Amino acid sequence: MSAPFAIHPRRPPVLDKEFVPASLWNRAYRQAVRQSGRSEKLVICLERSDGSVSAYSTEIFPHSDGWGDVNLRYVERLLKFLLWAQSGCRIVIAGNPALAASLSRIYSANGERRFDYRIMGRKIYGRDLVIHSCGIETASAPREVEIPVGRNMEGCRIGFDLGGSDRKCAAIVDGKVVFSEEIPWAPYFQKDPRWHKKEINDSLRRAAGNLPRVDAIGGSAAGVYVDNRVCFASLFRGVSDKDFDAHVRDMFIELREEWGQVPMVVVNDGKVAAMAGAMAIGDNAVLGIAMGTCLAAGYVTPSGHLTNWMNDLSFSPVDYRAESPVDEWSGDRGCGVQYFSQQAVARLAPAAGIRFPKIMSLPERLRRVQDLMAGGDERAADIYRTIGAYFGYAIAHYAELYTIRHVLVMGRVTSGPGGEVITREAQDVLKQEFPDLAAAIRFHIPDEKMKRHGQAVTAACLPTIAKAREEPS
Repeated sequence: MSAPFAIHPRRPPVLDKEFVPASLWNRAYRQAVRQSGRSEKLVICLERSDGSVSAYSTEIFPHSDGWGDVNLRYVERLLKFLLWAQSGCRIVIAGNPALAASLSRIYSANGERRFDYRIMGRKIYGRDLVIHSCGIETASAPREVEIPVGRNMEGCRIGFDLGGSDRKCAAIVDGKVVFSEEIPWAPYFQKDPRWHKKEINDSLRRAAGNLPRVDAIGGSAAGVYVDNRVCFASLFRGVSDKDFDAHVRDMFIELREEWGQVPMVVVNDGKVAAMAGAMAIGDNAVLGIAMGTCLAAGYVTPSGHLTNWMNDLSFSPVDYRAESPVDEWSGDRGCGVQYFSQQAVARLAPAAGIRFPKIMSLPERLRRVQDLMAGGDERAADIYRTIGAYFGYAIAHYAELYTIRHVLVMGRVTSGPGGEVITREAQDVLKQEFPDLAAAIRFHIPDEKMKRHGQAVTAACLPTIAKAREEPS
């Protein structure tokens, strides 16, 4: 049965009128369920290997009354969002065995979501991703974990931020930045992990040359990191599985040994973006978004902590139309990386009337659009207006899961006047479609230096330096 509603955004993106925001589709579905007067309760539980659990309760149409396809569309997209925002290796669908069976087929080794099955299972948690069913009355209660945020400033520190088109490094002495630089690189399709390690070490040495000593090293990088071990990262997508296990997984542990066992902490770049926002704003409930080579996201809770959620919104769907853009890596449609990254800029440019040579790289295309924007080109402005409209609807979607008072917008895509256009359009979308959110959420754009190097500087604050014990007099 087709969906009993149509989606008509009040602020459709200027270059993408067919966009179907996840926030509006979900809202329309839930309203239709309520109006039917015959809803069924469903709980999606995501269990992680450390014993923590996230649980999301919702209502669906009676599954046996011909609503199976619409219910599956709603729950599958919702699960995909929850899976990459919160993560989990064991999923329990409470309240509907038929939906659980369908999802288990989709998220399997040979299913439509085999990428998610492989990455979220063996790659990150070292075990198969499984989907089970249970009754509503036996659904797991949520057990969430909060982690203190590192805001350490003392000593001589190095911070680095590894992006897909450049790596940044900074040297800090007692909270003062004494050196920072940005070096272009292209790690995605480098097959030899020794190349990655050599390049990272090069940046560390450059920063160390501006310090009297190195007391600690903090790192920000796209991917999933547990105790400094690389579980999954797009930076190493060109490396074979064999070489990843042998030379990438413990790369930062090896680097720490090479740097004299100084305290070192490496975490997801989205978490560092959120930390940077909380520190700069002086408040919590911060969703940090970095639009660069990919989409990075992180979250500081209302109590000022991080969580053990993954917050990888790159793979979380924001567009529900059937023919939405395909992410070339995961094979899924409508995912955030195609809307909030340099890929989005390159994808939208032809619709704006801007053409590039086929050999021009994505970073070069972004720089070209930024140059046009700086020169007042309306075609470039339309690209940023479109991304801003996407962003406003996506923030409303994210707000279903995160309590948000502040949104910090960072990353190469937001550099220059385009960043102001993105946030202005996003705010206008919230005002017209979601006035309660518009009144509650503030957008923040750091200055250009903070945007480009802020994550490296913030990453330097992650490690704690053990204080030497005083000798007895």
